[in-house]
Amino acid sequence: MTVVAVTGHMDLTEESVPLVREALEAVLAEHTADGLTGVSCIAKGADAIFADAVLSLGGKLVVVVPSADYRQAVVKPSYAEEFDRLHQAATEVVVMPHTEADREAYEAANAELLRRADHLVAVWDGRPGNGRGGTATTVTDARTAGLPVTVVWPDGAARRSR
Repeated sequence: MTVVAVTGHMDLTEESVPLVREALEAVLAEHTADGLTGVSCIAKGADAIFADAVLSLGGKLVVVVPSADYRQAVVKPSYAEEFDRLHQAATEVVVMPHTEADREAYEAANAELLRRADHLVAVWDGRPGNGRGGTATTVTDARTAGLPVTVVWPDGAARRSR
């Protein structure tokens, strides 16, 4: 069995979603022969696309929730139904021992992803991060730990302007 974790951007453009989905499916398909388990925080964007791709390929999903209040405090109403669907489809749900969703909770969740993983897939534009707990930091942490990292950023992918 191969355990693949994900890190990635939440702010993908609508046009990027099918491009990222196709690229993720191609990477994940390489790991299905011996049984695939995907580990994701199921945040909107890359995490959710990855989780859905794992399930569609017949894999098992492990969800890591950064904090006890994450669903109520962070998940926007427009994403709540998808979050709940992925949460319910999970084989295992791990809630990190943090009361509030903050930088420390995100760092802990990312550390848990890496602890469980044999491989990290990063939906990442390659740009430096904006602090601890983000995609760039997670990629650096994985590489430092010797974990194989596959960066997925297909031609045409973009992030929404801030």
